[in-house]
Amino acid sequence: MILPRQKKHPLLALPLVLATLLVAAFAGGAAAETGGAGQVETGGNVSNSAFDRQGMWVWYVSRSEGGSIGAIVARAKRNDVGTVYVKSGDGGSYWSQFNRGLVNALHGAGLSVCAWQFVYGDAPLAEARVAAATVKRGADCFAIDAEADYEGKYAAADRYVRALRARVGETFPISLAAFPYVDYHPSFPYSVFLGPGGATYNQPQMYWKTIGTSVRTVYEHTYLYNRIYGHPIYPIGQTYEAPGSASIRLFRRFAASYGGLPPSWWSWQETNGQEWGALGADSALQPVTGYRLEVVHPLLKRKSSGDMVVWAQQHLVAAGADLPVTGLFGRQTARAVRLFKEEHGLPANGVIDTDTWNALLAYTPVRVQWARRARPNARALPARRPLSADLPAKAYEIPTKR
Repeated sequence: MILPRQKKHPLLALPLVLATLLVAAFAGGAAAETGGAGQVETGGNVSNSAFDRQGMWVWYVSRSEGGSIGAIVARAKRNDVGTVYVKSGDGGSYWSQFNRGLVNALHGAGLSVCAWQFVYGDAPLAEARVAAATVKRGADCFAIDAEADYEGKYAAADRYVRALRARVGETFPISLAAFPYVDYHPSFPYSVFLGPGGATYNQPQMYWKTIGTSVRTVYEHTYLYNRIYGHPIYPIGQTYEAPGSASIRLFRRFAASYGGLPPSWWSWQETNGQEWGALGADSALQPVTGYRLEVVHPLLKRKSSGDMVVWAQQHLVAAGADLPVTGLFGRQTARAVRLFKEEHGLPANGVIDTDTWNALLAYTPVRVQWARRARPNARALPARRPLSADLPAKAYEIPTKR
């Protein structure tokens, strides 16, 4: 989930032969500019899917409880884990550890099973085939782990989600597990992965200790920018790097404060006994005492740029604006915003604040076909992407290690 350098070595999964045999046997911090106050979020089970159970991510089955499926089941049940996220692919390579024997064993014990794949965007159709293969093996849900390799790759993201949805259907539960701080990554195609026809669940990697901030700040920063994409947010917390039991319990309590959707955790093989106990603690289920949640949306204006502007432009076009989707907030976009606000009884200026976002998000955004199809008997058309796709990351809140 967090170290791309390590995830690029699928051959390291060779020790999983032992795990496969066991399966068969068992089968027997930054301050943010905002647009004003909004409404408090509501909680509860919003989807009745495998995402609605506290989860734990597995990188290697063979390194989780020594590969013993019986021990994995016992640990999960003892510590309030209902969904197990198992790595099923790395780019265009399928990982054999995600197999029907494993899925059947976990299902038989009453656990949900979610497959996850790290993707790069270099061969999106091959990556989509690998992702779809996990559904055939019984996955209850699927998570797309897209990180720095996908920055700027709008056409690849478009091809990937279109091909994946064509194979698994429009309603199969799919999430995006990506960088949590949208504002740090102006060229990342959140608007494709979380746009029409893409993932319908959002699982930001909110690793507060690795980022170097507090639990409270990682929630406030992440939710401020992720809410505009309009999907339920299921936070991913960390148990690696020894964050401490108290911080883990606090992370769960903030999840309760931010709508009550259960978190999942990275990762199984790096969780110690005390941390497991924190995951299962009943005291961690209560919202943070005295914490006042205000729902606001990011402020966009002239000279803003990045995927949030792409997303706003897609909504403006859906509302009737004649506007190119560029990811750059210039004079034409400001004019479209003024007209939109005037038509919706808002102060007629060229600024997208919280009230403007609330009005825009009532529209279904247009779906931009970044990966253009070839006409019959003609050469393939060049891929498209917004002008903002060339922007570098402002920072990497989760350090990448190459």
